[in-house]
Amino acid sequence: MDKPPLRVVCAVIQGDDGRVLIARRLPHQPLGGLWEFPGGKLEPGESEHDALVRELEEEVGLRPLKAHHWMDVRHHYPEREVVLHVWRVSAWRGEPCGRLGQPLDWVEPAALKARDFPAANRPIVNALALPSRCLITGEVASEAEFLTRLERALGQGIRMVVLRGGQALALASHAIPLIRAAGASAILNADPETALRLGADGVHLNRHRLMAMSSRPEGLTWVGASCHDEVELAQAARLGLDYAFLSPVLPTASHPGAETLGWPRFAALIADHALPVYALGGVGEAELPVAVGLGAQGVAGIRAWW
Repeated sequence: MDKPPLRVVCAVIQGDDGRVLIARRLPHQPLGGLWEFPGGKLEPGESEHDALVRELEEEVGLRPLKAHHWMDVRHHYPEREVVLHVWRVSAWRGEPCGRLGQPLDWVEPAALKARDFPAANRPIVNALALPSRCLITGEVASEAEFLTRLERALGQGIRMVVLRGGQALALASHAIPLIRAAGASAILNADPETALRLGADGVHLNRHRLMAMSSRPEGLTWVGASCHDEVELAQAARLGLDYAFLSPVLPTASHPGAETLGWPRFAALIADHALPVYALGGVGEAELPVAVGLGAQGVAGIRAWW
């Protein structure tokens, strides 16, 4: 008989400066040497919150004062399935210390991907590193206008840009440095080889490229995909992608008359996915709180910021 899933509570402890506390597993432990979010196994009959309080006291000497459940992550290791019950902790009592002798570090969310984490932690790392808003570029009258609009969006705080279309490809050598200079990620809507050749931070796959792939493209920091149903979301998760767009949520001017998901269907589709998902289609700043409240990473769009 298969073993029941191993239930683990872990804490994303984030300070006022945005940095996140991580700990390094000791060499003699399973997955020794890898970084992780503080936490540990639930005891029989123990609630997630009680386990969180106990584990943080035992591991890092902190007492959580403000904490809420954020997400659950299921991961199948060869030997056993693990379920991570992830909590966000925004206030605590005490000063963190490695009470088991483990090293601790405070890390900017964007720098987490450069650390080695267990595979089950990847969705947490991605969700922390990804912004809540993603711009998709559109076609405009001239190259100068394209770059002007891009600079304006970056000035408004956009920190993730999907460069889409022939104009974006032609201007990639100019656009990518602009995006990087703003501290944002440049994602190319193309095939992975083109994204690598042009020096993008990542690639965004359309649904056809997504479904044709048997493994995650290598060499890119970010790999995402456009999804429209549960089959495509499952494929994105199986390939270990970093994020997905799910659309169309609401009616859009670019696809008049297209069947939409609506918020209830959108929420149902992402409910079982730890994969960070952006709402796309008829959404912008006004819909961001709705999307996040339903469990989305945020919203993506063209007209909202372009």
